[in-house]
Amino acid sequence: MKEEYSILSPKLSGGPKGLGDPNDKSLRKVEKDVLIPKLMRERTKTEKCVAEVKEFHDCCLNSGLLNVIKCRKENDVMKSCMEKWYYNQDFIKECTEQYLNERSEFRKTGIPKKKRAARLEASL
Repeated sequence: MKEEYSILSPKLSGGPKGLGDPNDKSLRKVEKDVLIPKLMRERTKTEKCVAEVKEFHDCCLNSGLLNVIKCRKENDVMKSCMEKWYYNQDFIKECTEQYLNERSEFRKTGIPKKKRAARLEASL
């Protein structure tokens, strides 16, 4: 019988697909500092600050190369809205929970979120 060795800790290489323990709720530094803030930015743009993002986007489209100068007010409003959510403790917890659930599902199935969404759309 062949023994398998890994330089990764069991919580990162265990689980049903060898992708880590699906029930592990600990976060690595890159997850805390990069991946969860990225999810927060995406959600603030698409859910929380939709009007502000649209206003800034429209201004940039109409200003051409001068958008840096002409759209300062819209940019400040958008950044202010996003910053409000970025430091909201409830929103941080919500996004962290969402990230952990998505990571757990990936570790259980081995299927990335994008492919799961595509399969779901195809089955509809």
